[in-house]
Amino acid sequence: MAVYTHLGAEALASLIAQFDVGELRSAKGIAEGISNSNWLIDTTGADGAGARFILTMYEYRIELEDLPFFLSLLDHLAAKGCPVPRTIHDRSGQLYRKLGDKAVALIEFLPGVSVSQPTPGQARAVGRALAQLHLAAADFPQTRANAMGPAEWLRLAAACGPDGLASIDAGFAEQVARELPQLTAQWPADLPRGVIHADLFPDNVLMLGDTVSGLIDFYFACTDLLAYDVAVTHAAWCFDDAGRNFDAAISAALLAGYDSIRPLSAAERAALPLLARGAAMRFAMTRAWDWMNTPADALVMRKDPLAYARRLAFYGDPANADVFAQG
Repeated sequence: MAVYTHLGAEALASLIAQFDVGELRSAKGIAEGISNSNWLIDTTGADGAGARFILTMYEYRIELEDLPFFLSLLDHLAAKGCPVPRTIHDRSGQLYRKLGDKAVALIEFLPGVSVSQPTPGQARAVGRALAQLHLAAADFPQTRANAMGPAEWLRLAAACGPDGLASIDAGFAEQVARELPQLTAQWPADLPRGVIHADLFPDNVLMLGDTVSGLIDFYFACTDLLAYDVAVTHAAWCFDDAGRNFDAAISAALLAGYDSIRPLSAAERAALPLLARGAAMRFAMTRAWDWMNTPADALVMRKDPLAYARRLAFYGDPANADVFAQG
């Protein structure tokens, strides 16, 4: 989440009036994240009791034709009892509206906080919630290819260029040149597939104690390997922010939580080290691109690509081969 486009009070009030949510009370830009403009919206509520929502304007990395997939998926998962926010349809029943040449959607606000230092109990709950999401989405009728898969890692690496990557860190450029060909050549194609979140970082999970109260920000969701989603979540949750310190207790709890709802097959578990390397490469590449190309005046926090380069090195180290072993 971020703010790239600035909207005045009049424009926001006019937009909110297109939804049956009462009148606009306040709007606050949200700085976290990198892909869209977001506001925390407070209204009088349809019944006058007050209500809160998230307003999202889609800026880049999201194609307009993908929005029905993302927003309908939220409605499908919410109807199945998953802790995800509903899409607020406008007065004519539409999932989103156009504002100029950009699309905007209003999403239900869910209570809870994102944790920066998760406990094993919270990690177990996140693993369970991810597995529940995978099962609940099994009959979702729409599909979407993963636009951030191996082909995109290659494209981003080429767009950044060896010199660009080396400007971040010389060792990083060498690591990418070594790892990318191996990952793309060995990437599995025959594991169970379905709808995945693909971006389940701690800031995309809301917690109330050890309970997951919300899974949010589904704008990278796609149809891909279910075990890859486990690997993405593992890389996001089991290290400190800098990627220097691995937490074995968080790892074990996360995997056990997932297995308690949807046990990983032997083939999926065997593939996890490779999938985790791929997850680390995916975020290293997108962060590198953003590091080099984020507008200077954007209200957004750049994220260090080396934090994921360190994860990539960890997953590729034979000394850590037992991280994904059956507990």
